[in-house]
Amino acid sequence: MTSKDMKENFHWYQKAAESGDIKAMYDLALCYKDGVETEKNLEKTIYWYQKAAESGFVKAMSNLALCYEDEEGTEKDLEKAFYWHQKAVEGGDVRAMNNLALCYNDGKGTEKDLKKAFYWHQKAAENGFVSAMYNLAICYEDEEGTEKDLKKAFYWYQKAVEGGIVEAMYYLALCYDNGKGTEKDLRKAVHWYQEAAKGGFVDAMYNLAICYKNGEGTEKNLKKAFYWYQKVAESGNVEIMCYLAICYKDGVEIGKNLEKAFYWFKKAAKSGIARAMCGLAFCYYTGEGTEKNLEKAFYWNQKAAESGLIGVIMTLAFLYKNGEGTEINLDKAFYWFQKVAESGFVDAMYNLAFCYEDGMGTKKDLEKAFYWYQKAAESNNIKAIYNLASYYKNGVETETNLDKAFNCYQRAAESGNVEAMYDLAICYKNGIGTEKILEKYSNWFQKAAENGNIKATIGLSLCYQDGIGIEKNLEKAFYWNQKAAESGFVNAMNNLAIYYEKGMGIEVNLEKAFYWYQKAAESGIVEAMYNLALYYENGRKIEKNFKEAFYWYQKAAKSGYKNAMHNLALYYEDGIETEKNLEKAFYWYQKAAESGLVNSMYNLAICYKNGMGIEKNLEKTFYWNQKAAEGGFVEAMYNLALYYKNGVGIDKNLEKAFYWYQRAAKSGLIEAMYNLAICYKNRIGTEKNLVETFYWYQKAVEGGFINAMYDLAICYKDGIGTEKNLEKAFYWYQKAATEASLLEAMYDLALCYKNGMGTEKNLKKAFYWFQKAAEGGLVEAMYDLALYYENGEEIEINLEKAFYWYQKVTESD
Repeated sequence: MTSKDMKENFHWYQKAAESGDIKAMYDLALCYKDGVETEKNLEKTIYWYQKAAESGFVKAMSNLALCYEDEEGTEKDLEKAFYWHQKAVEGGDVRAMNNLALCYNDGKGTEKDLKKAFYWHQKAAENGFVSAMYNLAICYEDEEGTEKDLKKAFYWYQKAVEGGIVEAMYYLALCYDNGKGTEKDLRKAVHWYQEAAKGGFVDAMYNLAICYKNGEGTEKNLKKAFYWYQKVAESGNVEIMCYLAICYKDGVEIGKNLEKAFYWFKKAAKSGIARAMCGLAFCYYTGEGTEKNLEKAFYWNQKAAESGLIGVIMTLAFLYKNGEGTEINLDKAFYWFQKVAESGFVDAMYNLAFCYEDGMGTKKDLEKAFYWYQKAAESNNIKAIYNLASYYKNGVETETNLDKAFNCYQRAAESGNVEAMYDLAICYKNGIGTEKILEKYSNWFQKAAENGNIKATIGLSLCYQDGIGIEKNLEKAFYWNQKAAESGFVNAMNNLAIYYEKGMGIEVNLEKAFYWYQKAAESGIVEAMYNLALYYENGRKIEKNFKEAFYWYQKAAKSGYKNAMHNLALYYEDGIETEKNLEKAFYWYQKAAESGLVNSMYNLAICYKNGMGIEKNLEKTFYWNQKAAEGGFVEAMYNLALYYKNGVGIDKNLEKAFYWYQRAAKSGLIEAMYNLAICYKNRIGTEKNLVETFYWYQKAVEGGFINAMYDLAICYKDGIGTEKNLEKAFYWYQKAATEASLLEAMYDLALCYKNGMGTEKNLKKAFYWFQKAAEGGLVEAMYDLALYYENGEEIEINLEKAFYWYQKVTESD
């Protein structure tokens, strides 16, 4: 039909309607309703429907009822709608029968009457109205206005499906799915879910997705399952949006796709789903699937928290605590922790306790902290149990109870808390709340170390190193120390250097030792600074570098390391890589001495004795020498003996001189051994004891004190403290003469040769040693040498030389 024809039709409809043609009135109403060749005009639609209806045109009655029902072109009037539905039914309109049933079903324009609703659905269905067939099936299934009859429900769903009702396809699928009114047939269920889904029925799409996901009534096909889930989500189902987002986020049964996860979280969040808001906040927080945006993360967490989701409120509290996406607000963090804790959420109880403990967002209150830790611990919060242990251990807001402390550490450790494992180990080591059990000490260190606790790693290393509670194993000690060092534990770095340096559990590797000393020193470990300085000073596998040595000694000294103070003093004393500065040398010796370093005490005494960097002061010389001696410094013991013997800086005291000679001698100082022998020989500070005299001369000689060889020779010659033995006397005279170049020994050796004492008589050798002693300045030897020249014993007489040596003797008197 052409546009011209339609215009003519409208004209003739209008003419005919105005002339009283009922069908023309109806057709004219349709033209006004749909705007066919005239402007759309719902008021005129109503007018002509009503004219036609009042004139007995049944379709007009039905349409007029719908206008009153749907408020189209007139005010809503359900009573009038019901009236005209009823009138249309009386005229035999099948559609009106269905609509009348709906009025009775919903109580629209009349009293609700399910039996009448059923009656008219049945009438409409039996007259072929397919929507009524669907509604009738629901009546039979849900027992609305009739007895429940699933077989009849199935029959009418089937009839409605044949009429193309999509909703009926879905319910028919449910019948096959659940065996309602027919035998269960999952394949047919899938078929009708599929048909209803294709028709746009969302619930069918959802059930079809489940069938594909679980392989029910069809082969499992996750791709198709997620296709239909996506269709459901696109239709606006926010729960499925949320489900899809989680699947994409975690890669559950579908490839991980963070961008799609973000998309669906965002869609669902905007629809008000708290879980989706939470997911969206997480995406913004982590930057997963979108750019990281802490402000938006905070916004969506806040929105989600308004729904009362406890987990989200907890997150919000943490965001306030850490100032993420908002300004730090500890008061609000505390507020939300408190709200959730009072609702019984255990993690919040723990965090609330921490707030009270730390004074975070509230006044510090250890009593309340203890209360909330206790509450959280009662619900088995492991962190709370662990923190509660320290309250019992230290008696904070409760009586000290080491048994309870131990019990808490044990509970937390056995539940996997790594810090508790470490503390439990310490309990077993020190017997805190339990017996001291070193095997369990090392065992819990091992557990903590294997779970990444750095302190336990270094502790376990020491257990293996020293065999504490476990078999000694330097290889394992090295392994765990290396783990700790590589994890950044600076003390372990220094220890690892020592392992490499000494070859403990690993081959000696000075390059690696140097590397780890350097790492530890740069990380602030003072001992490592000192050791690094030693490497630079001694050129151990690196070039000697006194400048670097001085730098690291200085760093370590300023950090309080006493050995470094001592070495720094030496550098200032000798002007090594710095200007010689005795005042600074004295300063650092003093600092080290005051820190308890005995060799610095000794050097400080020397400073006071010689006025080096400070005024000479013998009393302080004595004081610091005494401190060093009492600290076990052997040279200081010897000097202290000399000070007591000679009254330097103290009153003379031979008994104390003897005491300190003895201490120094027994500590291995050969000079002290020699002087101790003299004390026993000459009754200095002790009773005379020639046996001890001989013993200590002998010890001094064995230690390499060559001057004592002469004294030992005299002991053998005269039988002092030992049996007389001229051969041994001769032997030691010879040693003293040749090795110590002692003139007295040379002279006595000459006498041995002259008189055949301990050796064969040999005047030539006697002459040789008289000459050596004389040339060395010994007067007795000069005289004997003169006699040799005068008398010509084994040499030619030479009166000039005799005169020369007599003259030398005279000049020496």
